Amino acid sequence: MSTENEGNAVPPAPSAPPVPVASPAPPQGDAGATAQLPPVPPGPPEQHPYGPGPTQSYGAPEGSWPPPPPPGTPGYGEAGAGGSGGGWGSSYQQPAPKPAGGGRGGLIAAVLVAALVAGGLGGGLGYTLAKDNDGQGSTTVSAADNGASQVKRAPGTIAGVASKSLPSTVTIEAESNSGEGGTGTGFVFDTQGHIVTNNHVVAEAVDGGKLSATFPDGRKYAAEVVGHAQGYDVAVIKLKNAPSDLKPLSLGNSDQVAVGDETIAIGAPFGLSNTVTTGIISAKNRPVASSDGSSSSKASYMSALQTDASINPGNSGGPLLNASGAVIGINSAIQSTSGGSFGSGQSGSIGLGFAIPINQAKYVAQQLIKNGKPVYAKIGASVSLEESTDGAKITDQGTGGADAVESGGPAAKAGLKPGDVITKLDDSVIDSGPTLIGEIWTHKPGDKVKVTYTRGGDQHTVDLTLGSRVGDS
Repeated sequence: MSTENEGNAVPPAPSAPPVPVASPAPPQGDAGATAQLPPVPPGPPEQHPYGPGPTQSYGAPEGSWPPPPPPGTPGYGEAGAGGSGGGWGSSYQQPAPKPAGGGRGGLIAAVLVAALVAGGLGGGLGYTLAKDNDGQGSTTVSAADNGASQVKRAPGTIAGVASKSLPSTVTIEAESNSGEGGTGTGFVFDTQGHIVTNNHVVAEAVDGGKLSATFPDGRKYAAEVVGHAQGYDVAVIKLKNAPSDLKPLSLGNSDQVAVGDETIAIGAPFGLSNTVTTGIISAKNRPVASSDGSSSSKASYMSALQTDASINPGNSGGPLLNASGAVIGINSAIQSTSGGSFGSGQSGSIGLGFAIPINQAKYVAQQLIKNGKPVYAKIGASVSLEESTDGAKITDQGTGGADAVESGGPAAKAGLKPGDVITKLDDSVIDSGPTLIGEIWTHKPGDKVKVTYTRGGDQHTVDLTLGSRVGDS
């Protein structure tokens, strides 16, 4: 099953489930589009988003980090992510070329203009019909408003949750020095002005580009990137001259989420800011990998929450809430059909969305605010990224000719060797390298895990203390 981030194609990577991210993308590519990613659960090959590809060194000192996406992995959807790529959540597909100097604003503007024209026409027809029927004895009965528009909805209702949460979400616009960019979503993390979103939403503005965040009430603030983690696909930006009335969204516990729980997603699908959709948790621990689809791209990996809440390019970086309004995830990718829509060549929601669990995202955001760089857990071994259902195989050689098992690293201390096939990490079944990476990254450096592996047909289990790696490269 393939998935794509809102802004870029996403390949599966070792130890981590493929993560789709999607975002609305006019011709130029949205900075905030959700990425379309293929979930990679253990099972039939057709359900694995990652295709055969080169091996990737996981946690090894040599080579770029995180690992580059395996061939054939889906990319972030153009509509919402700053990069080019397939639609958020769609099958692995390359995003349509972005017009030089053009912006996604064109598509968004076109959609809005169409809406305004339709609204004007509807209003005109309504007035004409009312005038023609005047005095002819209409039998239509209208219900009294009774001030319903002024009534506050109960906290436990979807309307109540939306009313309370919307003021703490923002629509993010990111633009590179060359004028390319797009829109995405983020939410207030603390009272100091930090906003959490996806890395692919702000990627265009990382190297000197322009970044802004707009609240539902129209207030717009310039912002700057505090830190970004491509491997996790999480980023933190900070508002310049942040207002004093910021209300951070409450964070839930993604470990306690159950399949069937209600979900509420907030974002800017295809540039339509402040959009609220609902659904349920469809599955947990979906392996998802994503990237921008370029040859030099590094992959993002996650063990995602799957939801059927409607998520499209532009939803990337927005909060996935539970029924109480607490954030349980960051919407990042979608599985979609290959067809595009709205003339953007991007795919839309088919009810398969993926979110980064908030427990993981919270840890990453705190590290970015504190150090400006992400910190990754690692086992210190290189694993194959080839499609498999048997487990994550430690390769014979690491990236750039390095040892497959890092000397003195966690895997070496635990007795792991090239050729060993890791089949479980604690109680989680490992069916491939990307799945292993996603699972490892749900932990923190220093965590002790139980690794089950096979060697020569025999099964073994060892305890391993995860090491750490700072930065994406």
